[in-house]
Amino acid sequence: MGQLQNCMMCGRVFVRTVRPICPACHQEIEAQYKKVYDYLRKKENRQATIYEVSENTGVTVARIKEFIREGRLQLSQFPNMGYPCESCGAIIREGRLCEPCRKKFHGVAERLSQAFVESRERKSKKPQVYYEEKQKGYRHLREDDSES
Repeated sequence: MGQLQNCMMCGRVFVRTVRPICPACHQEIEAQYKKVYDYLRKKENRQATIYEVSENTGVTVARIKEFIREGRLQLSQFPNMGYPCESCGAIIREGRLCEPCRKKFHGVAERLSQAFVESRERKSKKPQVYYEEKQKGYRHLREDDSES
Protein backbone atom coordinates (compact mmCIF):
# COMPACT_ATOMS: atom_id res chain seq x y z
CA MET A 1 0.00 0.00 0.00
CA GLY A 2 1.27 3.47 -0.87
CA GLN A 3 2.15 6.25 1.53
CA LEU A 4 0.84 9.80 1.63
CA GLN A 5 3.44 12.20 0.33
CA ASN A 6 3.72 15.71 -1.02
CA CYS A 7 4.47 15.99 -4.74
CA MET A 8 8.05 17.17 -5.38
CA MET A 9 6.87 19.46 -8.18
CA CYS A 10 3.58 21.03 -7.08
CA GLY A 11 3.37 20.18 -3.37
CA ARG A 12 -0.04 18.46 -3.57
CA VAL A 13 -0.67 15.50 -1.28
CA PHE A 14 -1.00 12.18 -3.12
CA VAL A 15 -0.63 8.47 -2.48
CA ARG A 16 2.85 7.51 -3.60
CA THR A 17 3.16 4.25 -5.46
CA VAL A 18 6.11 4.36 -7.85
CA ARG A 19 7.00 8.00 -8.54
CA PRO A 20 7.78 10.87 -6.15
CA ILE A 21 5.42 13.13 -8.15
CA CYS A 22 1.64 13.19 -8.34
CA PRO A 23 -0.19 11.75 -11.37
CA ALA A 24 -1.09 15.23 -12.65
CA CYS A 25 2.56 16.32 -12.73
CA HIS A 26 3.55 13.01 -14.32
CA GLN A 27 1.01 13.61 -17.09
CA GLU A 28 2.40 17.12 -17.57
CA ILE A 29 5.94 15.74 -17.97
CA GLU A 30 4.69 13.14 -20.44
CA ALA A 31 2.94 15.88 -22.45
CA GLN A 32 6.21 17.86 -22.53
CA TYR A 33 8.09 14.78 -23.71
CA LYS A 34 5.52 14.24 -26.46
CA LYS A 35 5.96 17.87 -27.59
CA VAL A 36 9.75 17.47 -27.77
CA TYR A 37 9.57 14.07 -29.44
CA ASP A 38 7.01 15.22 -32.04
CA TYR A 39 9.12 18.31 -32.78
CA LEU A 40 12.27 16.23 -33.30
CA ARG A 41 10.52 13.60 -35.42
CA LYS A 42 10.05 16.13 -38.21
CA LYS A 43 12.90 15.80 -40.66
CA GLU A 44 13.57 19.55 -40.82
CA ASN A 45 14.00 19.75 -37.02
CA ARG A 46 16.52 16.93 -36.57
CA GLN A 47 19.43 19.37 -36.86
CA ALA A 48 18.09 21.55 -34.01
CA THR A 49 20.11 22.32 -30.91
CA ILE A 50 18.73 21.84 -27.41
CA TYR A 51 18.11 25.59 -27.13
CA GLU A 52 16.15 25.70 -30.38
CA VAL A 53 14.05 22.73 -29.25
CA SER A 54 13.38 24.46 -25.94
CA GLU A 55 12.45 27.72 -27.60
CA ASN A 56 10.13 26.12 -30.15
CA THR A 57 8.37 23.69 -27.81
CA GLY A 58 8.25 25.71 -24.59
CA VAL A 59 9.90 22.86 -22.64
CA THR A 60 12.81 23.92 -20.42
CA VAL A 61 16.38 22.96 -21.28
CA ALA A 62 16.64 21.21 -17.89
CA ARG A 63 13.65 19.01 -18.69
CA ILE A 64 15.08 18.12 -22.13
CA LYS A 65 18.39 17.21 -20.45
CA GLU A 66 16.40 14.98 -18.12
CA PHE A 67 14.84 13.20 -21.11
CA ILE A 68 18.30 12.67 -22.60
CA ARG A 69 19.77 11.33 -19.34
CA GLU A 70 16.83 8.97 -18.90
CA GLY A 71 17.55 7.62 -22.39
CA ARG A 72 14.21 8.68 -23.76
CA LEU A 73 15.86 10.80 -26.47
CA GLN A 74 18.62 9.07 -28.42
CA LEU A 75 21.24 11.65 -29.41
CA SER A 76 22.62 9.40 -32.15
CA GLN A 77 19.63 10.44 -34.26
CA PHE A 78 20.12 14.16 -33.60
CA PRO A 79 23.66 15.31 -34.48
CA ASN A 80 23.41 18.88 -33.13
CA MET A 81 21.63 17.96 -29.91
CA GLY A 82 23.73 18.30 -26.81
CA TYR A 83 23.63 20.02 -23.45
CA PRO A 84 26.06 22.15 -21.43
CA CYS A 85 28.78 20.69 -19.23
CA GLU A 86 27.94 21.40 -15.59
CA SER A 87 31.38 22.84 -14.96
CA CYS A 88 32.41 24.93 -17.97
CA GLY A 89 29.29 25.05 -20.16
CA ALA A 90 30.78 23.34 -23.23
CA ILE A 91 28.24 21.34 -25.24
CA ILE A 92 28.40 17.60 -24.47
CA ARG A 93 26.38 14.58 -25.52
CA GLU A 94 26.72 12.30 -22.49
CA GLY A 95 27.43 12.43 -18.77
CA ARG A 96 27.57 15.59 -16.72
CA LEU A 97 31.08 16.85 -17.52
CA CYS A 98 33.10 17.34 -20.70
CA GLU A 99 36.33 15.35 -21.09
CA PRO A 100 38.73 18.19 -20.02
CA CYS A 101 36.68 18.91 -16.88
CA ARG A 102 36.43 15.20 -16.10
CA LYS A 103 40.22 14.87 -16.34
CA LYS A 104 40.73 17.98 -14.21
CA PHE A 105 38.41 16.72 -11.47
CA HIS A 106 39.91 13.24 -11.67
CA GLY A 107 43.39 14.75 -11.12
CA VAL A 108 42.16 16.76 -8.15
CA ALA A 109 40.53 13.65 -6.66
CA GLU A 110 43.77 11.66 -7.14
CA ARG A 111 45.84 14.33 -5.37
CA LEU A 112 43.35 14.56 -2.51
CA SER A 113 43.25 10.80 -2.02
CA GLN A 114 47.07 10.61 -2.05
CA ALA A 115 47.29 13.41 0.49
CA PHE A 116 44.72 11.64 2.66
CA VAL A 117 46.64 8.35 2.55
CA GLU A 118 49.92 10.10 3.33
CA SER A 119 48.42 11.97 6.29
CA ARG A 120 46.96 8.72 7.70
CA GLU A 121 50.33 7.00 7.32
CA ARG A 122 52.06 9.84 9.17
CA LYS A 123 49.54 9.65 12.00
CA SER A 124 49.75 5.88 12.30
CA LYS A 125 53.57 5.64 12.47
CA LYS A 126 55.09 5.20 15.93
CA PRO A 127 57.86 7.54 16.95
CA GLN A 128 60.98 6.46 15.08
CA VAL A 129 63.29 6.96 18.06
CA TYR A 130 61.42 4.45 20.24
CA TYR A 131 61.41 1.85 17.49
CA GLU A 132 65.15 2.20 16.81
CA GLU A 133 66.00 1.98 20.52
CA LYS A 134 64.06 -1.26 20.86
CA GLN A 135 65.79 -2.77 17.85
CA LYS A 136 69.23 -1.70 19.06
CA GLY A 137 68.56 -3.15 22.47
CA TYR A 138 67.42 -6.40 20.93
CA ARG A 139 70.45 -6.64 18.69
CA HIS A 140 72.71 -5.85 21.60
CA LEU A 141 71.22 -8.69 23.62
CA ARG A 142 71.57 -11.09 20.71
CA GLU A 143 75.21 -10.17 20.24
CA ASP A 144 75.90 -10.75 23.96
CA ASP A 145 74.29 -14.18 23.78
CA SER A 146 76.51 -15.24 20.91
CA GLU A 147 79.70 -14.23 22.73
CA SER A 148 79.03 -16.46 25.72
